[in-house]
Order: sequence, then structure tokens, then C-alpha cells
Amino acid sequence: MLKNSHYQISADNIMGHEIIGLNAVVKDSSDKSRKGIRGKIVNETMNTFIIETKNMEKSLPKKEISLEIDLGKEKVEIDGKLLVARPEERTKLFWRKYHGRMQ
Repeated sequence: MLKNSHYQISADNIMGHEIIGLNAVVKDSSDKSRKGIRGKIVNETMNTFIIETKNMEKSLPKKEISLEIDLGKEKVEIDGKLLVARPEERTKLFWRKYHGRMQ
């Protein structure tokens, strides 16, 4: 779980949070050459993640990967297919679904 004075990211609510800036590892992929890629998520589009590794930035299609995201003491594995959406829309939909209408 990552904690800040304003929010707390956990396995239960990660779908409703911004994940840019978090460290991740590709746990599984339909393209085996992507498996094991690790680095910081530096950007996200509707269909891709951009992960900064030691040497370069790699663009990874969400539909084809499963990520393990580091939340401090906790690690969360997420199927990229669940994240296929514009980041701003994904977070809004999550909070509406689980916490009622947004103010």
C-alpha cells in the first residue's frame, strides 16, 4: 500500500488511481520477449503503457500484458486488459462504480 496525506493506493482501489510513477514488472505477455521488463510507468494512453527501463522507454500494449505493480510493501498483479481505457475515464468509472456519484 502506498500512503500519502491525501490518498492511499491499495490492491482494492488501484483501478481508480493514477499509476504513472509506479514501478512495475511485466509478469506475463503474449510476446515472450516482453516478459520480465521492469521499470517505472512514465506514461499511459488508452491502449499502451510506456515503461522507462534502465536503457530506454518501451511501449507495451495493455491487451497483451500482465503487470505486477509495486505499492511499497505490497505487490499487485493486474491484467492489462482490465486497464484498457483512457486513464482519466478509467479512474472516474471506478470511483462512480464503487463510491457512488462523484461530487
